[in-house]
Amino acid sequence: MELMTPAPVPSATTAPLKVAVILASNREGRFAPVIADWFLSRTADHPDIETDLVDIADLDLPYALSHRPGPDATAQLAEITPRLAAADAFVVVTPEYNHSFPAPLKNLIDWHRAEWQAKPVAFVSYGGVSGGLRAVEHLRQVFAELHAVSIRDTVSFHNAGALFDDDRRHRDPAAVDAAAKTLLDQLVWWGQALREAKAVRPYGD
Repeated sequence: MELMTPAPVPSATTAPLKVAVILASNREGRFAPVIADWFLSRTADHPDIETDLVDIADLDLPYALSHRPGPDATAQLAEITPRLAAADAFVVVTPEYNHSFPAPLKNLIDWHRAEWQAKPVAFVSYGGVSGGLRAVEHLRQVFAELHAVSIRDTVSFHNAGALFDDDRRHRDPAAVDAAAKTLLDQLVWWGQALREAKAVRPYGD
């Protein structure tokens, strides 16, 4: 009888990076799903990444922060907090509202702390002439306070509505594919490096 060799179990260094993709807009008629679908299409066949889409529009966290949240907030946190904690890295897909990022995103961030620590955060932004980059610069300061590492290179869509056709496909994909590859390469490097470091010594010890 031939003995079967068990398949190797992925280690912390070989397992795909768990990336939470946070869709940061809940505005009616939002363009965010078009941008998110574009980004997820770039990660679909990436061997080093597994994605989990976290849509702000599906959440209803109260804006009054509390150490003892009520039953509705407790139920929301029970659903979202483990997903953030399980992530090795984050990608925030954000528009720019009034030169900054959406309030529901800040609320999600503020309801958590340890879940962001010692993890990389990358940004995909969109908007008008600025492409959402002012929102990204504000977010870098917020995540730095939470001990996260922001990825230097971003993907930004200037005048985003004109860049996609009626089938939600980018009209000139080659123009942004290089930027997406750079962002993902940096995210994977930092994600794997920080995951390996925390396996040796938990952050904060």
